[in-house]
Amino acid sequence: MTEIDFYDVFQGQVAAFLLVLTRTSGIFFISPFLGSMNIPYKLRAAVAVMVAVILFPIVLKEYVIHAPATVLMFAFTVAKELFIGWLIGLVAYIALTAINTAGKIMDMQIGFAVVQMMDPTTMQQTGLVGTFLYNLTIIYFVATNGHHVILSALTESLRIIPLDSMVWNTSLPELITDLTAGIWMNGMKIAMPVTFAILMTNVGLGILARTMPQMNIFVVGIPMQLMIGMTIVSMILPFYILFLDVIFNEMYANISIALKALAP
Repeated sequence: MTEIDFYDVFQGQVAAFLLVLTRTSGIFFISPFLGSMNIPYKLRAAVAVMVAVILFPIVLKEYVIHAPATVLMFAFTVAKELFIGWLIGLVAYIALTAINTAGKIMDMQIGFAVVQMMDPTTMQQTGLVGTFLYNLTIIYFVATNGHHVILSALTESLRIIPLDSMVWNTSLPELITDLTAGIWMNGMKIAMPVTFAILMTNVGLGILARTMPQMNIFVVGIPMQLMIGMTIVSMILPFYILFLDVIFNEMYANISIALKALAP
């Protein structure tokens, strides 16, 4: 009776599908909206399988896939495919982290720093303004089909980096470092109007305290900071949407750069 090597059987289309599924699953770990913690993991897993089923015929049409010769090499290939999908989600997540940074700066300036709440999308403590801006960003991200762009980047990654062909590039850590450093810069750009307005308010209150020592500056200053801060936030919202367009365009470009850094 002839013995069947199950790994030889596995090396065909089954292995190729699992590699596509692994790369697809990577974006559902950390990417905005698709990797949100408040979406049940079973639903995310089901969507990942559905996307992999859709992409699998495209992969078979373009390439002939053979699994590595050993199980250990296949496990290493799975790790590489998972990293590619995770990288797409990470670049998108870093871009939106600037919104949380801007919100924390605004909360500190306005006086909401002591008011913290749990954000279910990031599982972190955030302030009121930060939560509002981040939720508004996610709504605008979905309304402008940003999640479709991430799925398109996944499809494009199969063309740029075929299965089991990722090549490590030393420029990738430098790119991730630059993107991470840009979080603070973009956050400061968003929070600058509120920061400047509160700074001018504090200067005016300081002058007022020197000219009228009998006035309790803390009773007047805290409500005034709150009122001015919320007024500035409401005034910059139309411009905030325009700034989001710039951040999203940079995010899409950075995803393409990151994928090309791993191309063979």
